Amino acid sequence: MTAQRLVRQFCTARDTADRLAERAPIEFVPASEPGGPAVFIDTQVKFQAFLGFGGAFTEAGATTLDRMPASLRQEILAAYFSPQQGHGYTVCRTPINSCDFSLGNYAYAEVEDDVELKHFSIDRDRRTLIPMIRDAIELAGGQLSLFASPWSPPAWMKTNRRMNGGGRLKPEYRQAWADYYVRYVREYGKAGIPIWGVTVQNEPEASQTWDSCLYTGEEERDFVRDYLGPALHRVGLADVRLIIWDHNRDRMYERAKIVLDDPDAARYVWGIGFHWYCGDHFDNVQLTHDAYPDKHLIFTEGCQEGWPHLGAWEPGERYARSIIQDLNRWTAAWVDWNLVLDENGGPNHVNNFCSAPIIADTQAGAVRYQSSYYYIGHFSRFIRPGARRVVCASTSDALESTAFLNADGTVAAVVLNRSSQAIDFDLKIPGLQAKTAIPARGIKTYLFDDRR
Repeated sequence: MTAQRLVRQFCTARDTADRLAERAPIEFVPASEPGGPAVFIDTQVKFQAFLGFGGAFTEAGATTLDRMPASLRQEILAAYFSPQQGHGYTVCRTPINSCDFSLGNYAYAEVEDDVELKHFSIDRDRRTLIPMIRDAIELAGGQLSLFASPWSPPAWMKTNRRMNGGGRLKPEYRQAWADYYVRYVREYGKAGIPIWGVTVQNEPEASQTWDSCLYTGEEERDFVRDYLGPALHRVGLADVRLIIWDHNRDRMYERAKIVLDDPDAARYVWGIGFHWYCGDHFDNVQLTHDAYPDKHLIFTEGCQEGWPHLGAWEPGERYARSIIQDLNRWTAAWVDWNLVLDENGGPNHVNNFCSAPIIADTQAGAVRYQSSYYYIGHFSRFIRPGARRVVCASTSDALESTAFLNADGTVAAVVLNRSSQAIDFDLKIPGLQAKTAIPARGIKTYLFDDRR
């Protein structure tokens, strides 16, 4: 008698009480004639290795956490970083200097023309941001890859003499700015926080009312080739991953080409980062991989803009669709924006309020988990670092899906249904199938052992 091949299933759906809820398992049986909709998985065909999921540490998030009771602060961090109780985040981001989700503009070297960085200090980060990161690393079991992104150099290095409102890095300060990254990596290392990677510039084509700095593709190429790459290598930091672009999918191929077609610049570049604030443009992710398959792709930021969106269901579906489409186009890590914000979607020093998967209501002393939190969990809790993407082919436009083979031999398949109808379908592997269904406006993760 053949042993049962059971499939565990976990569900979240809008019109139910299910939130990452485990439902009764289903069973693989010998495949019959093709019938209705199906999702077919083939683990013999493998694609990229996956690094992990995560979010961003910001001063806004750290300050909000510190306004909560200690037990709730711990609950929020565990909800993200505990591999047993939470999402098991392993790849995260943090700003170099201030960003819009800081309490105001600040830089680590604010003394005019301090090109030797004699006055460089991360003391402001030590107040709230660094303690938050340290606690997260501990909860993650010490396994956290942290990359850092500048929103703006110090005002004195820029053409507009301000951290806000765009402006450009003055040519005469390129070397000092490259040295600034080196100093940042070293100072954070001394604080017990290893820096896994850096991006050249957050959103280099956006002149914002908040901290921002503009680069053309040629300026980014030249800065990487002549200053930042050499500066990291010169002091033994060649293992710090250098990520270019860090802006929207719409122009990621065009900007990647400018840098990576120069072999002297490309040799310093680990990968290309991208955001979602411009429409989908998922094909550009695939095109960038196809043209430069030796470079890694990493989603470095996305959030629901505008306000907290408390209780809204659409943000969760937006996250899930983006994750599926990006992963299916060779993305190796997927990183959310703020881990936590307050009941107003802040604090934010220019009123650019947004949502986060967890809203900490500092007035009510309550933790409010948003739909995006549960949708992200359908991926991050089951697709673990080191997993390899495998073939996952859906026969229905209404069933968006991806699948990964974990190092322990388990397969995690995620299926999204953004339609208003429940859908019956077959989950299939070669020679076997299992009858299942997914609720309207729902998402399911299927987990089974691939080992025969």
